[in-house]
Amino acid sequence: MATLAEIASLRTNLSEASVNHLHRLVAAWSLLADLSFSDMLLFAPARESSSAGKTDFVVLGQVRPNNRATMIMDDLVGTTQRSTHWPLVTDALETGSLSIGTVALEGIDEPLPHWVIPIKFNGEFIAALVRVQGPLRGPASAYETVYLDTFGRLCQMVTDATFPYRESDVAGPGFPRVGDGIILLDGRGLIEFATPNATNALHRLGLYASTEGRSLRELGLHVRELERAREFGIPRREDVARGSEVAIDFLCLPLIKDGEVTGVIVLMRDVSELKRLDRQITSKDAAIREVHHRVKNNLQTISSLLRLQARRSDVADVSTALLEAERRIRSIAVVHEVLSREPGDVVDFNDIVQSLLVMVEESVLSSHEVDFVVSGELGSLPTDIATPLAIVIAEIMMNAVEHAFTDFTASDVGIVSLDLRHEGGNAVAEVRDNGKGLGEKFSLEVPTSLGLSIVRDLVRNQLRGTIQMTTVSPEEGGGSLVLIRVPLDVGALR
Repeated sequence: MATLAEIASLRTNLSEASVNHLHRLVAAWSLLADLSFSDMLLFAPARESSSAGKTDFVVLGQVRPNNRATMIMDDLVGTTQRSTHWPLVTDALETGSLSIGTVALEGIDEPLPHWVIPIKFNGEFIAALVRVQGPLRGPASAYETVYLDTFGRLCQMVTDATFPYRESDVAGPGFPRVGDGIILLDGRGLIEFATPNATNALHRLGLYASTEGRSLRELGLHVRELERAREFGIPRREDVARGSEVAIDFLCLPLIKDGEVTGVIVLMRDVSELKRLDRQITSKDAAIREVHHRVKNNLQTISSLLRLQARRSDVADVSTALLEAERRIRSIAVVHEVLSREPGDVVDFNDIVQSLLVMVEESVLSSHEVDFVVSGELGSLPTDIATPLAIVIAEIMMNAVEHAFTDFTASDVGIVSLDLRHEGGNAVAEVRDNGKGLGEKFSLEVPTSLGLSIVRDLVRNQLRGTIQMTTVSPEEGGGSLVLIRVPLDVGALR
């Protein structure tokens, strides 16, 4: 489905600034739909005209109420609506005032009440907000009367261009809604009306006294952001807690007329359970970070012990084997170090690569210079991929450092490059050097070292990937190339 901006660009003459204003309105208009128990449509004059030469309208948006059945079953966004069928829209845009009447909708026997609210921006009426109300069934209840009166005050703010608010969003996922609870304050900050849900929320905060005609401060509750909303005429939001068990989210929306704050709508939502879950998650995250930190420390201790043992050994082969084992353990420790900072099921592989590069550079013991070049990135990877892949990359780079440049002189410069990328659902790591190549009899199926055996088995068996090791021809720069492909889909790793 095309977006509001796309429809407006293709079908209307609205400026970019006007479209942005309508975007803010659409982001907040679920509040209007719930207060009015009505469907809402956003009409804008169409660029093209009807055959009669009159300006028709394009529907840029549609929202249904959460507290009443919808009257408009079809999705009208992007459709053209004839001005002859919606004459009040034309009247409202021409006069700049609210128009009230009825409209006939397909599939509904009787005409439905509807309001048309002209939308003002930068001194011009650029579009219209159309409210389509369900059939009236008897007199409105007390709280319906308050809702509809508040809706009317917000409609005037739409016409005055003071709603939607410029400062911040006031509706959407996570925001308190009309059904969560409403308190209506007058211009002095005194409570005019409170829904049962709002009263229950106040009870949870320890306020049991009668609220009507009194301020929240009088009742013993200081909501700092409510005072800011009244003073500055801007929407404000604050969580008010009672101990560690109760938390109420207050969304304070000023009602403005002629530049003065004439009241405040306070939407209230009990978020105690969400706060409790947040605390549990934070606690678990801290515990997971501590586990990874301790694993890293233990691995580093083992690494240090192996390094000490290697130095004490008089047998060169034993010393080399111990140092290789120490390096592999350090590769695993690198992953746990990153996880100790950002626990979870995924890890930023870019951080791991930088640590691996430092480790490999520190391990270089050669008479000639070796430069390392890293390009591309893999971003976040699951930990069950990141850990073995880190070991594989470190092993291959160290193998290049130790064996690719044995015939280099002190003036030669060895280059080991690592290229990382995503390709066809795979994580791809490509390691290349400018050394002597692999030799004619080289075969990965019959590896000549423990390191290559580990690399082959990790890639094929644990990562379910593929690995290719080839010699690069002199025409293409010489040296060797190792290409690793690892599937990223979870099913491939099981």
